[in-house]
Amino acid sequence: MLCPRSQSPGQSPSRCHGARPRPRWRKLSDVNTPTETRRCDIAIVGGGMVGLSLAAALRQLPLDIVVVEPVPAGRDDQPSFDERTTALSNGSRRILEGLGAWRQLAAETTPIKRIHVSDRGRFAMARLSAEEQGVPALGHTVSNRALGLALAEVCRGAPRLDVLCPASVAAVEPGAEGVRLAVEGAWQGQLEARLVVAADGARSAVRTAFGIEATVWDYGQHAIIANVVPDRFHDYVAYERFTEAGPMAVLPLSDGRCTIVWTLAPAAAGAVMELDEHAFLASLQDKFGYRLGRFTRGGRRFSYPLSLTRSDRQVAPRAVIIGNAAQGLHPIAGQGFNLGLRDVATLAEVIADDVAARGEEADPGAAAVLARYAEWRQADRRTVIAFTDALVRVFGNPLAPVRAARDASLLLFDLVTPAKHAFARVTMGLAGRLPRLARGVPLS
Repeated sequence: MLCPRSQSPGQSPSRCHGARPRPRWRKLSDVNTPTETRRCDIAIVGGGMVGLSLAAALRQLPLDIVVVEPVPAGRDDQPSFDERTTALSNGSRRILEGLGAWRQLAAETTPIKRIHVSDRGRFAMARLSAEEQGVPALGHTVSNRALGLALAEVCRGAPRLDVLCPASVAAVEPGAEGVRLAVEGAWQGQLEARLVVAADGARSAVRTAFGIEATVWDYGQHAIIANVVPDRFHDYVAYERFTEAGPMAVLPLSDGRCTIVWTLAPAAAGAVMELDEHAFLASLQDKFGYRLGRFTRGGRRFSYPLSLTRSDRQVAPRAVIIGNAAQGLHPIAGQGFNLGLRDVATLAEVIADDVAARGEEADPGAAAVLARYAEWRQADRRTVIAFTDALVRVFGNPLAPVRAARDASLLLFDLVTPAKHAFARVTMGLAGRLPRLARGVPLS
């Protein structure tokens, strides 16, 4: 089945089991795998940034954990650990500290000390500062590759954690006491898990296998991502620039570099991707302006379509979906991975609490454990999805009355301290009921 992706913002969303064409799942009996069977407590399908973060969070619990990942680590086509950049919120920094990854990662990050928001060709702007919010930094940027290496290092040597890579799930058979997975690849056989965690992205095949539907809004936009070098130091300022073509983020990186996330209509994005370096930098300069002087060099460009994917539910019997499998967001506010990391911290906490309370009788896939997780994640998930989607729709609207209204809103925002503080708490991942790791408290 194909999930329709032709609707534009404001139209009815499409509903489907997967965000893209989904695989044809076979019966377990039809899969030609060896008879070897391996049992584990938790099978994590997807070893990208969210899946590996969960493995790191659970590694010290008395549970057998297996990660199934189809793309070998270090490959250029590994989508989670390529040269693109992720913006980490303050809450995510605390979680990564609790996982033991921040110690290795810290030297690879760049702090965001101020945020500057503006509307191209308009007078209004808004500013946020770390000093104003009483924190050392509003967030940090880091390359996906560095983050992947840090998480892999944390997981390395964990006695009850195994990563099957490259390997993929070919069939799923849910049961009352557990789930059987047919695995093909470097290891072939059947996994029997008491809990399956789908961390396999917005096109999640595991989500489909458990009959969890997803709703997809196609924004009719593509994001272009690239690293650039300005001739003026960024001074740790992140810029959010709204243009008539779509929003543009310019974020600080190490060595005076910046990463850009430039949102354009598909045809315009395609044209920009075809430009040579000189023409690309000139076009970027025209839209962003000269706050950072001239852009002198540009790195490899990536482009991908933008949509909001939201699963109808996050749990099924013996299964839970996290990260982009549960919600795939527009990058306008840099919330996608941060929201997924709070999925990780919350799921790890409810499982750890069950282990602490029940000891050897603990069951990570028990209905009560998954129900507690799903209830806990509702408010944060709903808030961030609505917040991100509203930014896209309001600041992507070119109509003059809407632009005038948002100019007034930006000016008011810049003057009203409580509004700034509330906004900052959301973007820093510090709003609402937080799991222990996000509060800087050890998991156990």
